Amino acid sequence: MNDLLPFLIVLAVALLVWLAWRYTTLRRRIDVLTHTVHRAAHGEYPPLAIPADERGIEDLSNAIRALAEAQQARIDGLDAERAKLAAVLDQLTDGVLIADEEGRVQFANPAAEEIFGEHLLERSITEVLRHHQLVEIWQKSQTSGKIQADSVEIPASRQWLQLVVMPDQHTPGGSLLLVQDLTQLRRLETVRRDFISNLSHELRTPLASLNALTETLQDGALDDPPAARRFIDRIQAEVDALTQMAQELLDLSRIESGQVALDLKSFAPCKLLHSSAERMRLQAERAGLALQVDCPPDLPNVRADEPRIEQVLVNLIHNAVKFTRPGGSVTLLAEAGEGLVRFAVRDTGIGIPAEDLPRVFERFYKIDRARSSGGTGLGLSIARHLVESHGGKIWVESLEGQGSTFWFSLPGPGR
Repeated sequence: MNDLLPFLIVLAVALLVWLAWRYTTLRRRIDVLTHTVHRAAHGEYPPLAIPADERGIEDLSNAIRALAEAQQARIDGLDAERAKLAAVLDQLTDGVLIADEEGRVQFANPAAEEIFGEHLLERSITEVLRHHQLVEIWQKSQTSGKIQADSVEIPASRQWLQLVVMPDQHTPGGSLLLVQDLTQLRRLETVRRDFISNLSHELRTPLASLNALTETLQDGALDDPPAARRFIDRIQAEVDALTQMAQELLDLSRIESGQVALDLKSFAPCKLLHSSAERMRLQAERAGLALQVDCPPDLPNVRADEPRIEQVLVNLIHNAVKFTRPGGSVTLLAEAGEGLVRFAVRDTGIGIPAEDLPRVFERFYKIDRARSSGGTGLGLSIARHLVESHGGKIWVESLEGQGSTFWFSLPGPGR
């Protein structure tokens, strides 16, 4: 027994050393797992940091590894969904704002920044919306906890905005704001309403005149040949006006729908200006106006349908003659640009009020004081569509009481 004592002591010491080493190793590995779990709790999921073959703690190691991988898969899925949602919000034409319980913007898509300006994050909803009616809509939603929606006109920016405010179900006191810019729709509605009103006006006048003339003939004017001839001539004039209106409407419809084939050829701008001036010279002289052409002979040719562009110029000259007082002048101009030629018809007439300038090319649009003048109100609209069908642009510069200049550009033969 005494002989075995040293051996037992050595064995006990060895066992203690092994147990200490094993404890230290397991402790170190558990510390590694503990550190990994802490990192995972803070949003870090390093999959290689979790060994799967730790002897003695295999089940714990595998469970933590599986948990981290599942959590990472969920995070990846959420990131993908968030990226899809962000892409959709970025492409929306409607503005989207998300505000927290304190009324500060936490999200704004590009459309919202286009409507309200940049750098919206962390600004208050009141500061972003600015207009008191929009703010009131948001406040009603905050108070009632229900969806609120209304349309508001912003006079300062000439905008029509529709605001929909929805309480955020996930953030008490928060809200989701959807902003739609209805300005273009309102403008189109105004154009449609004015078109119907103006068309009714243009039709009512000759129809009323025709009705009066025929009643006069029926009441006995037929028995007076000179008077009958005079009334019939007036009837013919009114019928011609209606025919012209119908033809211009048909032409405009065909041009807008792309049914007019253009015969594109290269020709000299000065030749076109002189031929257009000659067509309108007699009308200008009868109105007591000087009609002149200012065209440099070295201008490059343009490629266009010459009769159609002459129609544009004639419409513009006719418009200038109609609104220029006797003793004034109408000048036809042309000048070279980069790869294009600009044409102009400049008059010394009554000019156009600033508020009417954006709408002068609309169908039937007339300023009020021009309603008594002749014409269908379609000439400028036809001119715009013809120029744009050639790939050109048309615009007007005018000061009320100082005359107007109607410009349009056409591409050169190489464009």
